[in-house]
Amino acid sequence: MSDGIPCLWMRGGTSKGAYFNASDIPQDKAARDALLLRIMGSPDLRQIDGIGGADPLCSKVAILKASERAEADVDYLFLQVFVDEPVVSDAQACGNILAGVGPAAIEMGLVPAQIGETSVRIFMQNTGEVAVATVQTPEARVSYEGDTRIDGVPGTHAPVQFVFENLAGSMCSALLPTGHVVDLIDGVACTLIDNGMPIVVMDAAAFGKTGQESRDALDADSPLKQRLESIRLKAGPMMGLGDVAEKSVPKMTLVSAPRDGGVISTCSFIPHRCHSTIGVFAAVSVATACCIAGTPAEAMAELPEDHVFAVEHPSGAAKVILTRDAAGHVTSAGTVRTARKLFQGHVF
Repeated sequence: MSDGIPCLWMRGGTSKGAYFNASDIPQDKAARDALLLRIMGSPDLRQIDGIGGADPLCSKVAILKASERAEADVDYLFLQVFVDEPVVSDAQACGNILAGVGPAAIEMGLVPAQIGETSVRIFMQNTGEVAVATVQTPEARVSYEGDTRIDGVPGTHAPVQFVFENLAGSMCSALLPTGHVVDLIDGVACTLIDNGMPIVVMDAAAFGKTGQESRDALDADSPLKQRLESIRLKAGPMMGLGDVAEKSVPKMTLVSAPRDGGVISTCSFIPHRCHSTIGVFAAVSVATACCIAGTPAEAMAELPEDHVFAVEHPSGAAKVILTRDAAGHVTSAGTVRTARKLFQGHVF
């Protein structure tokens, strides 16, 4: 490591992370994880001796390589580097960091750029699905400038459009892994659902909350977080995820009636800190829950007349595009995010 490792530091959606070429990273898992902990500066709440941002949203890693699969151009492995624990987890995907994968793959030379737009087929190693990203490449170079705005990110940038299919049961056995619309856990009605991200959907009122509390207030509420963790530890095995004590899934999501014209309002925990926004795949799973009769989300959701579901979160709303069949079942999902290259060089 004395000579440094080539690295792209990018914002993807509402997260930031380090993007590496797999050929530059140790193949041995223990060696890889030790390296990434050192690079990010974990475990340390400030991550003072690394490039991590002292927040789970800014302590993420994407490892890319040219794909050998006929259906994909690049393979993407997402790793969550815990801030205050010596843990590197591949237990989930990340749709925000995914937003930077297409641009990063082009920047790294893994995918050739086309003039105008470049389609990048991304195999998500964490879940086994393929996402198709459309990246803006005028003059056959990635452009990060544009008029697209996403909540949780200041300013405007070039859009990165996504289409996802076959997300149901991405990490679990099925869309509803227990076979039930609602399961009662610790006396709370929970919908255990996985349409791109395993989450537990619960009515905020079941915890004495309105759902409009600030992120800081929820983060400081230790009794609430203890109750959520108790439910999460029981929900994990029920969803087929095994012991989740040291995993970042399932995400715990409190829902309430929308307040700003969206479909539903959410507060997500990732898994122990309140998210300032909401992950892309978590938003897809929440929006899907809004379409299933009997879920806590459906009971208070205000479904749109078109296909655009605005899932509200503490910093605004994430827009998810759902395609449903005649019976109302979700068949595919799409979204628009943005990304920006922050620096390119070597990390030590």
